[in-house]
Parts: sequence; C-alpha cells; structure tokens
Amino acid sequence: MAIVVRTDLDMSVGKMVAQACHAAVAASEESKRTHTKHWRRWRDTGGRKVALEAESLEELMELARRAEELGIVNVLIEDAGHTEVPPGSVTCLGVGPDQAMRVDMVTGDLPLL
Repeated sequence: MAIVVRTDLDMSVGKMVAQACHAAVAASEESKRTHTKHWRRWRDTGGRKVALEAESLEELMELARRAEELGIVNVLIEDAGHTEVPPGSVTCLGVGPDQAMRVDMVTGDLPLL
C-alpha cells in the first residue's frame, strides 16, 4: 500500500499523519471489500505501507486516474476543514493494497515523505 500526501497544503506533521491514517484505513477497507485476495495477502505479510509525496492536487488526481486505469484500489481523502485546511480539501491518496510491482506502476517515481 502507498499513501501519497500533498505537500503543497503545508499541513503540520500531526495533520499529515492523521490524513495518512485516514487513507490507510479507507484503502484497506475498500480493498477488503472489493479485492479480498490482494487484501488478505497484504495483511498476512505484514501490511506494508509506504508514505510518499505529491506536490499538488493535479498530481494526486493523475495518480488516482492511473490507479483506476490499472484496476488498483485507490481512495482520495477529503478533509472536513475543522483545523488546518479548508473543508473539502483533498489531502492524500491511498493506493492498494496490491502487488508491490503494480502499486509501483502508479507511485514508483514519487519521493518518500
């Protein structure tokens, strides 16, 4: 699983962690529901996650589009706007869980967070 966090929103570390957690939980739940085989394999091998950076909403949306084209679970997270960012701000993207080589087809060129 990859969690891609927007860096252009200037979120605090705590806010980024909370948003990344939302993405991990949402992607896991969606994968368990729709791609059970991949989800079970991911869970049974340690539930690997990697946190990556995206520089803009446009980049995040392009990654989601690419994941969708490949049939990989992807979940965009929108913030409620109670703290640091305006309501409805898309803060991050969860990709997978899926086979690492497939997730890398979407996120393999991104820098680590």
